Parts: sequence; C-alpha cells; structure tokens
Amino acid sequence: MVSLGGIARSLFGSANDRRIKSERPRVAAINALEAEMEALSDEELRGKTEAFRERIKGGESLDDLLVEAFAVVREGSKRALGMRPFDVQLIGGMVLHEGSIAEMRTGEGKTLVATLPVYLNALSGKGVHVVTVNDYLAGRDAEWMGKLYQFLGLSVGVIVHGMDDAQRQAAYECDVTYGTNNELGFDYLRDNMKYERAQMVQRGHNFAIVDEVDSILIDEARTPLIISGPLEDRSELYVQIDTFIPGLVAEDYEIDEKQRSATFTEEGTEKIERMLAEAGLLKGENLYDVENVSIVHHLNNALKAHRLFQRDKDYIVKGDDLVIIDEFTGRQMPGRRFSEGLHQALEAKEKVTIQPENQTLASVTFQNYFRMYDKLAGMTGTAATEAEEFGNIYGLGVVEIPTNLPVKRIDEDDEVYRTVEEKYDAVVIDIIDAQQRKQPVLVGTTSIEKSEMLARMLGDKKFLKALRDRLQGRLDALKEGKEPELRQWLEEGLAHVDRAIKNGGVTHEVLNARQHEREAFIVAQAGVPGAVTIATNMAGRGTDIKLGGNAEMRVAQELGDMPQGPDRDAKEKAIEAEVEKLKQEALDAGGLYVLATERHESRRIDNQLRGRSGRQGDPGRSKFYLSLADDLMRIFGSDRMDGMLQKLGLKEGEAIVHPWINKALEKAQKKVEARNFDIRKNLLKFDDVMNDQRTVVFEQRLELMDGVNVAETVAEMRHEVIETLVTDHIPEKAYAEQWDVEGLKEEVVKSLNLDLPVDEWAAEEGIAEDDILERLREAADKAASERAERFGPEIMAYVEKSIILQTLDHLWREHLVNLDHLRSVIGFRGYGQRDPLQEYKSEAFELFQSMLTNLRKVVTAQLMRVEIVQEAAQAPGPEAPPMQAQHADPVTGENEMADNGAARTAAGIIAAATGQVAPEERNPDDPNTWGKVGRNEACPCGSGKKFKHCHGAFV
Repeated sequence: MVSLGGIARSLFGSANDRRIKSERPRVAAINALEAEMEALSDEELRGKTEAFRERIKGGESLDDLLVEAFAVVREGSKRALGMRPFDVQLIGGMVLHEGSIAEMRTGEGKTLVATLPVYLNALSGKGVHVVTVNDYLAGRDAEWMGKLYQFLGLSVGVIVHGMDDAQRQAAYECDVTYGTNNELGFDYLRDNMKYERAQMVQRGHNFAIVDEVDSILIDEARTPLIISGPLEDRSELYVQIDTFIPGLVAEDYEIDEKQRSATFTEEGTEKIERMLAEAGLLKGENLYDVENVSIVHHLNNALKAHRLFQRDKDYIVKGDDLVIIDEFTGRQMPGRRFSEGLHQALEAKEKVTIQPENQTLASVTFQNYFRMYDKLAGMTGTAATEAEEFGNIYGLGVVEIPTNLPVKRIDEDDEVYRTVEEKYDAVVIDIIDAQQRKQPVLVGTTSIEKSEMLARMLGDKKFLKALRDRLQGRLDALKEGKEPELRQWLEEGLAHVDRAIKNGGVTHEVLNARQHEREAFIVAQAGVPGAVTIATNMAGRGTDIKLGGNAEMRVAQELGDMPQGPDRDAKEKAIEAEVEKLKQEALDAGGLYVLATERHESRRIDNQLRGRSGRQGDPGRSKFYLSLADDLMRIFGSDRMDGMLQKLGLKEGEAIVHPWINKALEKAQKKVEARNFDIRKNLLKFDDVMNDQRTVVFEQRLELMDGVNVAETVAEMRHEVIETLVTDHIPEKAYAEQWDVEGLKEEVVKSLNLDLPVDEWAAEEGIAEDDILERLREAADKAASERAERFGPEIMAYVEKSIILQTLDHLWREHLVNLDHLRSVIGFRGYGQRDPLQEYKSEAFELFQSMLTNLRKVVTAQLMRVEIVQEAAQAPGPEAPPMQAQHADPVTGENEMADNGAARTAAGIIAAATGQVAPEERNPDDPNTWGKVGRNEACPCGSGKKFKHCHGAFV
C-alpha cells in the first residue's frame, strides 16, 4: 500500500528536491556569465571585489550580488587553484549563504564550496569565520583557499593555538578568518575578562561557516568551554581515596553504562565507612552526613575512574600526563581536562602527577556561542539524521546536496557473529582476501585498544597460525555435504591465511590518537592498492582518501626540499604517472573497501566511515562486522538473541546476515541518539539560564569599558547601597523606637567609611526615614566629590572603572561556583514533585540578584576608602602590581591593565584600597611590610615557594 506522502513525493519531489530545484535558475545564470568572466584579465577580475563593495555601500544586498560574485569566485578558482566548482557545488554555496547546513558526501569538495559564500559575505566588511575541528585543518585550509581569496583581493587570517593577542587581533581584522571552534570560543571568553576594549581580539560575530558541523554543534555540545584557575592542592586526598577502590568487589557498587554513572550499594557504603574511619577521614558516623559531602564527591569520582573509564579508550597516559581521547573522533585532546575532580581521580588511578583542581573563571557552551552569530551555516557529510536537533536548537535547516556523479558504492548487510573471537576471525580473513586482490581497505574500530589489538592480529604469525588451526577445526567438524557455503568460506579462508603466514603477516598502518602527527599522510595514502589502514574514527579527518594515493602528498614527502628545476619536474611527473597507474589498479579491484569492526552508538559516525568510500563516482563497498558481545548489542539485550541463535543451530564461525538485523540496529541507535539529544536539550535549558546572566554581565562590562566616565554609575550604586542600609535598619512605617540606629551607624562606617551622628539625627523631633536617607546621600556624595577632586578626573575615572570591573569579575566567578553547586543538587527537587528546571531558574535569579547587591556594596566600600600611595605611583616599568595579577588572563597570564602613567598611579590607589603593597616596597625580613599577599604569589621572604606553602601556611 502506497502512502499519500509517497504519492506526493513521486509527483512533486521531496522538500529537499524542491529546494535544490529552486536554486537551478541561479546556477544557469552563473554558467551564462562564465564566458564573460573568462575574458577578463586577472586585474579586471580582482577589480570586481572593489566594485561589489561600492555597490553594497550604494544599497544593494548580498543576494543581489550572488550570481555575479559566484561567477567571479568560479573563475578565480580556476586561475588560482586550478579547480572549477561543479554546478552542485554552486548549489551547496547558495545553501550556506542562506544560513543552512549543506550535507555533502565525502570527496564532493566542501572546502572549495565554502569559498563561494565566504567571498560573498566578506564583501560586507564585517568579517567571516570559517570554523574547523583542529589546528591542522584551519592552517591547511587558510593556506590552500587563501590563494583564491588573496587573488581576488581579500585578506585571510588564521587562529591557531599558541598565538598572542596581537596576532589574534590581526587575524580577526581580516576579511576571512579560519580557526577552530575551541580557539574562537576561548577568545570570546578571554575577551570578556579584559579591562580595555583595545585588548579584545574579536570584532563581532557576523557570519560563520562550521565545517564538520555535526561534530562541533552536536558531538561536542555536551561539554562547555571553560577557562579556569587552580584551587588549593589536594593531591594527597585523591591518592588516599584511590587506595580504597581496588578493595571493593562487584557487590559493593552498581554501574550503569547507559547513564555513565556509578553508585555504592549499602554493603559498599558500610565498607567504605569503615575504611574512612580507619584513615581518619570520616566526620561523624555516617558517610552521607553534611560534613562529608566533599569526601562523597571524591569517592564517586574514584569509583567512576576505576570502573567506568578505560585506559586507551577514554584517555591515554603520555609520559607524566593523562590526555583525554575524544570519544567521537578518536583524537587526543591535550590541555582539555575532565571537570569536577574526575581528571584528578584518573591521575591518582594511573599514578601520574596530580594537577591541582580548577575553579571555573568563565564558561560557555558551543550551543550558546554559535547562536550569537548573526548568520550561521554548516557543512558535513552526515547531518540528515540530526536534522531535528539542528532545527530546534540552532534554527538551521539541512539540505542534502546531490553528488556530482552517481554513487557506485555497495553497502552490504551487517554480519553478526555470536562471539568476539568469531567476528575478528572473519575480519582478518576478509582483510587478507582484499589485500591479496589489491583492494585498499579502511578498517574502522571504536577505540585505540581495539585498533592496536587488530594490528597485532594482522602482524603476528602466531595469531595467524592459531586462526588457521581454528578454521581447520571448524572445517573438520562439518559433516560431508552439509553447509556448502560455510565449507567454501572456510576453505577459501584457510588458503588466504596460509598465504599471509607465508608473507610474514599483513602489512598495515594504524591511525589513532597516538598517530596524530602522521594522520594526514596515512589517510592520504590509504587508497594505494592493497593498503590496509586501521582507523579509530574518521570524523573530521579533512583529508580525502584518493584511490592510487595522493600525488601532492607524495611529492611533498619524497621530494621535500629539492629545489625547483628540470630534475624536480621530471620526478613530479613520474610520481603523478605512477599514482595514475595505481589508481587504475585500485579501481579494477573494486575501489576502497570500508570494513567496520563494530557499530557506533551514533549512525552518523557509521555513515562518516562509510562515506570515505565511493567518492566522486568511484566504485567501493562497505560492510559492518558485529558480535553479540559488542557494546551496542550487549546494552540493548543481546542475551535473548544469543540463546535463540544457539537453539536455531548456528554453527561456530557462521554469521547471521539479514536486512532485519540492520533495521533492528538502526532502531537501537535511534534510541541512543534520542537519549543523547534529550541530554543536550536539557543541558541547554539549564545553560540558557546562566547564558542570560552571562550576557547581562558581559554587556555591562563592555559598557563600562566603553564609558570614558563611570561617575554616574558609581553614584547610582552608592545611592542604592544607602537606600538598602536605611530600609534594612529603619523598616517602613515603624516607630522611631523600633529603628536599629546603632546597627545603621556601624554599617555606614563599614560601607561608606563615614562616621556620622546617625544616633543624634534619629533623636531629633519629627525626623522621618526619608530625612535620614537624604542626609546620608549628601554626606556620601560630598565625601566622594572631595576624593575625586584630590585625585583628578582622569585618575578617578580610571580607578572607578578598574574597581568596578575587578569586583564584578571576582563576584561573577564566585557566582559561577554557586551555580555549579546548585546545579549538582537541584535534581533532587524532582522527588518533591517540583520541576528542577523551574527551581533552578528561580534560585539562580535570586543568586544573581544577591551578586548584584553585593557588587554595589563592595564597589562603594572600596571607592569610599581609596587613597593615593605616592610610592606605588612612582613604581618603574610596566609590570602589573599584585591586585592586577589576580585578574590576569588565566590562559595567557598577560597584563590586562592599561600601560600608562594614569594606570600605574591608579594601580597604586587600588593597592591601597585593598591592603596590598607593591613587591618592591616589601622587606623580605619584615612581614609587617608585606601587606596582603596573594595565596599563589611567590612568598616575599624569598624562599621561592608559593605564599600558601610558605609563610601563608601559618596565616
């Protein structure tokens, strides 16, 4: 029975088909301009850029210019890069310009497609960001596509790790800026910790094209970007707690692999309590007493570290460092750490140096960062499966772009085996068979551990001999005339394995996080006939697997620094001819064979792997090998299936192959994806609460930085503090006898630094609270005015701005910690039939209001006390005083204060207000001259230790 939707699609095409069709007239218009563009000289073609800019100033929109601009880019690409964008690539460019996601198959030229909308949108002069998943791709694409942009008169910059602020500023000022999602996000956070607008590196968020958009906006959306600073060193506690876990047995805890959680059972809790009591770490009698909250947190992390996180799958140990492995790409992520003490628990488990825990100074999720752009677009080979999430969270539609040539890849049904051993036996035989037929093979694994295990199998003659013996045993067990297909497969397998043993094993390359530096070369040569490449994951690799190998990569590798000349030209032609010959061999063997050893929990990751084969109309095939012990099968109830298969008489080494299996697995993957979507959606709801507050704080900072004089803001703060003081101590409609006059007088001294006769005022006949309020205002305004006159307007303006910004930053960081704590416990409100999200919104708002009240109070108190310290004002050089160091950029450590005379004088004033002393004024032998010393500063006594580990230990 045909559905009405099916009939409509057959008559009118799908919504996607109609979208593609609607772009065809503009493609025809661009093609019609090709001859005209070809007739232009290089200079005339470049001159089009300035002409377009003038037309935009004259009121034309970017849409008005699209056809001509795309025609210019196509011609420029032919001249600068030697590549002519296909018609389907023009459509991809239009989809990106319209702020949608272009789903394009691997090998269809996404990197070149991006140049079309990037050029068009860069004409506005507001800057365009092209976002990649790693520094290598950012640098490569900026250099490669930069030839085209520069040919057309646009400037190109690239943001990579390790650049200083001046370099970043220059890159962001360019018309086109390439960078990774991490670097762009961190620059945004760092910009909002600066104290001068001139120190900020980003100039706005106009238009971004995100490459591998599913990897960045979905896979990585669960982890926010965090800039943090170290807390107190608690490494001894981590080591102590870690010693308890190995003594636990399976009955002492419960593991939930789906939720990635670990909890202690009653027996486990009792055992842990005894261990803690013996170690002197238990306060009171019960582990779950309030005093033991921190210990429980450490214990839960230690249990997770030992029972949920696996070495070489979730992380690797590199020297004395523990480096996270990205679960989606299999890449190392140096510098990134698990939060909330989990990383320290893993370091204790692996007996490496435990780095101090960090406090969050600033954070943002990719979801909220990328939603700041006025226009956002993305490219990937796999987005359709997540179209709902892209639409709901980012407002992005997904458009599938047709391939330039028909796809010839054959996607075979999955093969499911009962045991892991049987699965890997079949995998090894299939790899040997393909290699002997000269078919290049890309083998997909889900972890480093499994990729290295398979590599050992292929290269170990002992394993191959054991495999031969197993195959022979299974063959001998078959009755004559029975199972002819299985018999034939076993006989062919024996012959393949014998040849591999004779050849000394199977030659192969391993591509995983350990091979990060060589990955581009390994991927580029994975299409050579007979090549076997074992890859942890192929998401966002950014380098095509070309059949026959990559000629450019071979030239760079083999000829290296060989000077230009006839000899080099001859060798380049020889390499190109050899690659062409090898390509034909690989095509004759059936193209690239993608062989996956497991299903990932996300269909997108499987599709990314599959998509490596069959590029640009090449032939290819793909197959997934599974066992009932695989994570996805095991978690989704393979026990019943195992019993059923044994009853049905499935022979050892025999596989089930049926389209129904594929459908069942697809349903299981959809369940996991739906759960992950719910997690991300829920995270976003909570993060949106903080994002609203972050937006307010960051906008306030910008207004303060831009304001030349913030005296009005300071006066408003002072008046609000006074109003609060009066309201708190003189309740509305209360009798004079009920007034807390003494309390008010004390608070006036604390908050305003004024000793006023409040008690005398209150004793006056007929005085009202409004009269007292007015007198306090006048006295405070007068004192502030006198102080401003003494300092001079320039210095006072600087002091006010600096103190507000520094206090705001300090309180905001404390507020982030409070929100983290609130977030960790708010879920329990659900047991009381209350919505945790609504409770979080309500309490987060109260905390925010409390922070703002505290801000007004602290700023007013500091500004009413500041005095000029002449000695500090004469301090030589641009070095920041201690107070400034507390607010330095936590990532780069650079000075964020203005380097001028007024700034240095003001720094002295701030030091005086906060009880700090300039380093050169401290006498190492006299602690009385040190003033207030930061906990992480070098101890003024000259020991070389941090203050907290030296004299500060006794404070």
